[in-house]
Amino acid sequence: MTLAAIDWIIILVYLVGCMVAGLWMRRYVRGVQDFAVAGREMDVNLGVASLAATELGLVTIMYTAQLGYEKGFAGAALGVIICIVMWLVGRTGFVIEPLRRAGVMTIPELFEKRFSPRVRWLAGLFVVLGGLLNMGIFLRLGGEFLVFATGMPPHWLEWVMTALLGVVLLYTALGGMLSVLVTDYLQFLVMGVGIVLTSVLVILHIGWDDLTQGLFNAWTAGGGTPPRAHPYNPFHESNYGWGYLAWQFAFQLAAATTWQTQISRVLAAKNADTAKRMYRQTSFYFVGRFLLPGLWGAAAFVWFAKQGGLPANLTSLTAMPHYLSIVLPIGVIGIVVAAMLAAEMSTDSGYMLTWATVIYNDVVNPVLKRPLSPKGQLLLTRGLVLAIAVFLLFYGLWYELPGNAWDYLAVTGNIYLASVFTLLVAGLYWPRATATGAVAALVLGAIGPITFLLIGKTFKIAPEVAGASSFALAAIGMIGGSLLSRAPAAKPA
Repeated sequence: MTLAAIDWIIILVYLVGCMVAGLWMRRYVRGVQDFAVAGREMDVNLGVASLAATELGLVTIMYTAQLGYEKGFAGAALGVIICIVMWLVGRTGFVIEPLRRAGVMTIPELFEKRFSPRVRWLAGLFVVLGGLLNMGIFLRLGGEFLVFATGMPPHWLEWVMTALLGVVLLYTALGGMLSVLVTDYLQFLVMGVGIVLTSVLVILHIGWDDLTQGLFNAWTAGGGTPPRAHPYNPFHESNYGWGYLAWQFAFQLAAATTWQTQISRVLAAKNADTAKRMYRQTSFYFVGRFLLPGLWGAAAFVWFAKQGGLPANLTSLTAMPHYLSIVLPIGVIGIVVAAMLAAEMSTDSGYMLTWATVIYNDVVNPVLKRPLSPKGQLLLTRGLVLAIAVFLLFYGLWYELPGNAWDYLAVTGNIYLASVFTLLVAGLYWPRATATGAVAALVLGAIGPITFLLIGKTFKIAPEVAGASSFALAAIGMIGGSLLSRAPAAKPA
């Protein structure tokens, strides 16, 4: 084991403190609106901390480090794209302003007002499908980090995943969004300390000149399997390339305006102006979210290259946590592991609550013959959080990634991002959009990502092809379906 007694004490104190804070908020939950959107009273500062914490999970640390290992500093180009998109959306209010003013709890709820109950139900189904598949690998990647960073035996991974999920489940199911916001704030503070401290120690260990020169030498030598990507130029054909980055811009614009875990913060904000300010102030954070963990991955590549290559039991995904177990001293690694646990817990809690809310609000509730009592609504939503936790536990144990972790997350998100983004833009800004076009967009937009998940590894389908095709097909479905059907009588909401 790499961790000493003091490390375990630090981790235990953090976990207990986080659980107590989360459970304390249970007393303020009186109904589903408190549970799902915190009574719509979130201010800018809490919104920034919550959005940053939820969107920086341990899975984020793992895939950004993997990008740094495989692509060097150019891997952080995705963070720059997200920064630009978030700032533009926050500056203009594109989609998020009219969405917040609509007063809905979820995106599909808006579609019932604009299109029909059928569109709301179908959109809710696709949102849940994409969201749950996207979240399916979180526990596996989080468990791998903890196993390799702490030196635990690999067969402990499943137990680590189960215990971590149990802690998050307890306070999320009881306290809902109020618990998520409070624990997100604590986790935001702990993560900030852990990430900056780790980055400083990594640079001191590897040396800045050795790091930058080592990455460049590996590229010019053409070594590595597969051949190394250009470590500084994301547009280079050996790295992302123009086509992939163009897809990512469209994907990130859709994510900023339709990804339900982000939009849940918009819908919980006091008003539309608060939501816009939250986006603008959070935007620059996303560069660091990709750059700093990417730095750890790049340093791991250079260090293992100096040692003669990556050991047989490691991959580009697990190289970083093993490297940190070598670099970080006693006491510090306890703080860092606590920070990574903070990242994992904030993401898991926010995501479980989000998808449970969508299932209740847009899949189950519309088909009920009689509305449930407030107590029944709350009980059902909590039960859905539990059901999602069980799904995540078993799905995360058997699914094998068809590529790197980021591509999997982007493509699964595309199952609903492209189509729901198309529905939102058309519903809010195109009066001619119809329910027929909305249904066609939802169905066609999911074809590319689902094909990638089922046969992408066998037939080597490029993720940017699967992702870009979903946007194109969704647009064709919306435009063609709307023009071929009767125009709506009512104006857009």
